[in-house]
Amino acid sequence: MEKFEERDFIKEAELLKVLGHPVRLKIVAGLLEKADCCVKDMWECLEMPQATVSQHLTLLKHKRVVESCREGVHVRYKVVDKRVEGILKALKESPESVKKK
Repeated sequence: MEKFEERDFIKEAELLKVLGHPVRLKIVAGLLEKADCCVKDMWECLEMPQATVSQHLTLLKHKRVVESCREGVHVRYKVVDKRVEGILKALKESPESVKKK
């Protein structure tokens, strides 16, 4: 394993903090399944108010986990931080499968 510098720990902790909310985890998981999704699709799928989903997307965008692209009246989002997919895969592993490795 590579040696981490102090600034690396800070940077990685920031990513884990932003992903540390169930709604944001659902958003990035959904975006990994269906890239380039608009807010309307997300809040309908999550069954949450549009303002709530937009607030979470703003934080994810600010931390450079996702980015947006305007297409007419729609704003589409996609995951741009490649580490997120690996984090979600690790979270899906059952504790039993981790013990067997």
